[in-house]
Amino acid sequence: MKIPPRLRRALTRLTRDISFLALGAPLHLLMGLLVFTDLGLVWECVAGGDAGAPVLLGVSTVVTAVCVPALTVAQHWRFRRFLGLDIPRPGWRRPWRQLGYHFLSGALLGGLEALVAGLLAFGAAASLTPVWVYALPWQWRIEHLGLSTQAAYLCAAGLVALATVPALAAALVRLESHVGPSLLGRSREEDLARRVEDLTESRAGVVDAADAERRRIERDLHDGAQQRLVSLALNLGLAKATLVGLPPEAREVIETAHREAKEAIEELNNLVRGLHPAVLDELGLDAALSGLAARAPLPVRLRVDLPRRPAPTVEAVAYFVVSEALANIAKHAREATRSDVTVTLMGGILRVAITDDGLGGADPADGTGLTGLAQRVRSVDGTFRMSSPVGGPTMMSVELPCPAP
Repeated sequence: MKIPPRLRRALTRLTRDISFLALGAPLHLLMGLLVFTDLGLVWECVAGGDAGAPVLLGVSTVVTAVCVPALTVAQHWRFRRFLGLDIPRPGWRRPWRQLGYHFLSGALLGGLEALVAGLLAFGAAASLTPVWVYALPWQWRIEHLGLSTQAAYLCAAGLVALATVPALAAALVRLESHVGPSLLGRSREEDLARRVEDLTESRAGVVDAADAERRRIERDLHDGAQQRLVSLALNLGLAKATLVGLPPEAREVIETAHREAKEAIEELNNLVRGLHPAVLDELGLDAALSGLAARAPLPVRLRVDLPRRPAPTVEAVAYFVVSEALANIAKHAREATRSDVTVTLMGGILRVAITDDGLGGADPADGTGLTGLAQRVRSVDGTFRMSSPVGGPTMMSVELPCPAP
């Protein structure tokens, strides 16, 4: 006989709930018994009726204290085994949560679990009453004719009890699935703190992965497309120098192609430097910023004070901040004649300050790249500040955490 899938799922769920509650009842009632014993011994000590009560109270208190972590581990296993709830262990930073569960909630839940188990046992026994009656000798049944009617009533009561057990068991399991994790696990504040730590670690991993990907793209461009363009420019230069007998139109085509190849090489160099300059890895932030200042269209006064090299990710963020800021000054700073860049490392904080003498009025909402700069700085828990009043000057300040290794 094949059991319908819906009935099979219902039976599986009922078996799981009953097993969960049946295991929880002795665990909960054991702690209730210990607490009741401790309270009784305390009363004996106060009343002074038994001289050995203080010693027994001390022993009982030690047993109770030892049982609390053991019962917590057992409850964790019970939730994981039957309900699939992996409750994180809170340790002993807030022991009153576990004590409250075992002493108060645990005793109450243990009583409810025992009630459901007793109702199930009564229902199973009462529903089989007619079977037991008919198993008796027929002479005895004839002498007790009213017993059949009582057995029918008892069987009906047992069937009603069995019908209510699945709903009661499911409701009690839902109640325990809310109470148990909230008291036996970490608190909401601890979960939030752990979540923040996990997000910080994952974000750092994403930032490092993005930086590694930029480095890979830079290497591929430098070793692949850039080398091909250099070879093409050399061949066009040789053709222009050696093929002197060509018509003027052909020479003009070769010269144009040679010029465009050199311009493409220059643009590709700028793109590679924008992705991740090799000098940043080889010589550090000071040399990389010196190259930026030398290539800037406006005079740049650079001051770098780094007693040690920052972390590679922080170096990359600082470099791109200065690079984007100088590009914005060249494009958008009206009437700017110079800019100042100061980079200092003090107390585990890398400070980058960029100023220009333009007319100011910079607004991140105008699409000048300031929003992207702020996001890049926040990716490493840095702070971004900018002051650009109308009339100038414009001052940009970035602080990046850079703890000592």
